[in-house]
Amino acid sequence: MAYEITINGSKMTLEKNERILDIIQSRDPEKRAVAARVNRRLRDLNFEIQGPCDIEVIQNNDIEAMKVYEASLRYVVAMAFANCYPQLHIRFAYNVSRAISIHLLTSGFTANSAMLQTITQEIDRIIAADYPLKRIVVPNDEAAEIFKARGYDDKIAILPYRPERTVHLYECNGYLDYMYSPMVPSTGYIHDYKLRLYTPGFLLQYPRAEKGGTIPPFEDAPTFSRTLTEVHDWSKTVGLLDVASINRAVEKNGPIELINLCEARHNRMLCELGERIQRDIDEISLICIAGPSSSGKTTFANRLRIELLSRGIRPVRISLDDYYLERKDCPLDENGKPDLESIEALDIALFNQNMVELISGEEVTLPRFDFQLGKRVPGRTLKVGKNEPIIIEGIHALNERMTVDIPKSAKFKIFISPGSQLNLDDHNPVSLTDLRLVRRIVRDYKFRNASAEETLSMWPSVRAGEFKWIYATQEGSDYVYNSILPYELPIMRHYALPLLAQIAPESPNYPVAQRLMKMLKYFVDMDEEWVPSNSLMREFIGGSCYADV
Repeated sequence: MAYEITINGSKMTLEKNERILDIIQSRDPEKRAVAARVNRRLRDLNFEIQGPCDIEVIQNNDIEAMKVYEASLRYVVAMAFANCYPQLHIRFAYNVSRAISIHLLTSGFTANSAMLQTITQEIDRIIAADYPLKRIVVPNDEAAEIFKARGYDDKIAILPYRPERTVHLYECNGYLDYMYSPMVPSTGYIHDYKLRLYTPGFLLQYPRAEKGGTIPPFEDAPTFSRTLTEVHDWSKTVGLLDVASINRAVEKNGPIELINLCEARHNRMLCELGERIQRDIDEISLICIAGPSSSGKTTFANRLRIELLSRGIRPVRISLDDYYLERKDCPLDENGKPDLESIEALDIALFNQNMVELISGEEVTLPRFDFQLGKRVPGRTLKVGKNEPIIIEGIHALNERMTVDIPKSAKFKIFISPGSQLNLDDHNPVSLTDLRLVRRIVRDYKFRNASAEETLSMWPSVRAGEFKWIYATQEGSDYVYNSILPYELPIMRHYALPLLAQIAPESPNYPVAQRLMKMLKYFVDMDEEWVPSNSLMREFIGGSCYADV
């Protein structure tokens, strides 16, 4: 029986059930389509249409399509390694320059130019062969046997935590793998990638949605890379590299040990920071703190203040928010509304004047921005003395323009962000952005009475601001504070799942909500009872001792 569908805004009639791929194939000879949303739900292109629906075919300039492409590319790369070096086990992890690092886990193998050439040629051969990627559904016990035969111990370890009873494997010319994502129909849909040496392994670049579906130029970030290496080494030492190991730690040793283990690492970093600042306190006048959304900046700034007080250093906090221009003087965003994330929305000249005066020992009456009036009013009068550095925190705190009149030697810059090398399994890293997004969903609901729908709707704008104003400043920092707490997702699971479940299938945010729920469901549930009141975690779930500070 014939029925009508809408595809990318155009109506057409189907005489029988058809795959999306069959419907669009003649219109997409270059295979640029990646996936589709069918009535808002993300589907692979092999999905069969069985009745009236709305279909949106998406490419790499769409964030959900990009994630399908990235997972498919990881599959092809893992297949190439399996074909060329069957004894070699690899691990993917998110890394610098919006790319993925490839670690060689098996001893006796070295990442070098010869291996790079071999793997690149094999990837290109697989792509040119246009092998179909076939979806196979098997029971969990059968999947375990398949994984065992291929030496995928990491995939076997996570199977007990699957809420589903089946696994959706993909088969390609004899190669089997599971990537926790829909896939492209065939290897010929992989057009763009760049593989380069990046000691001690490789770096895989892929198209990014925020770059219009293109691969951004490679930009090394040694400071950030070093931070990721440090957290990987620590996670490996304490046995918290993946979801299964975190779950086992909760089940075997209990939440108290896991929480204290992770908090001890934060305490150690704060102590290290305190020593660094104390050593150079005669030169440091300004401590600048910045990081992307939901990094834990507020709690961190409070804990750093206490750390410095314990060393006889009496920091003073000043908010950049008090230097906003009046709304009528703010630059406008693309929608014609005041762009409060732009550095041009701040009175840079007045801020520099006040900081120079304070550092010179003068008494200064600072402004206070009245958000109800939409303008600045007189604030507190302040004078700072010896061992009283000024702490500023905000998205522009590390931007040299913000403190242009203060000598670099007088500034100590701290970049804070959750940097993790956490994986579901070796071939499937957990997104750092998704981790921060979960934090924000929980915090916004808890403290701003905002639904998950609202948070997800504004997240693309938040991310655009981060790329524009924040990430470029991290390499100029004196210290990177890694705010990841490996125990946080078992706790966030309890809060976030009910909020995400409220997002209706017809919502444009439904695919993102489903992806986050799928990731969170792999973690065991953990009670927050033993999370310390001064933990950065409390900034998101409540109960912080700094709530009224």
